[in-house]
Amino acid sequence: MPAADSTPRLVTCPACGGDSLYAPANRYRPFCSERCRNMDLGAWASERFRMPTQDAPDDAVFGDPRRDDS
Repeated sequence: MPAADSTPRLVTCPACGGDSLYAPANRYRPFCSERCRNMDLGAWASERFRMPTQDAPDDAVFGDPRRDDS
């Protein structure tokens, strides 16, 4: 079995687009910094990464607010 390549590599930070060291030495990987990691976490927490859907909401037993059934 070949040994794993332990050469650190540079990747693109998903938050700012800058260079990020993808290695155990970078505790924020794949992000370049704590700031970028926190920006991404904040985006998830505020639901900015939602996917649009036409499905009824989870509380469908109470009625779909997008439909006028009256």
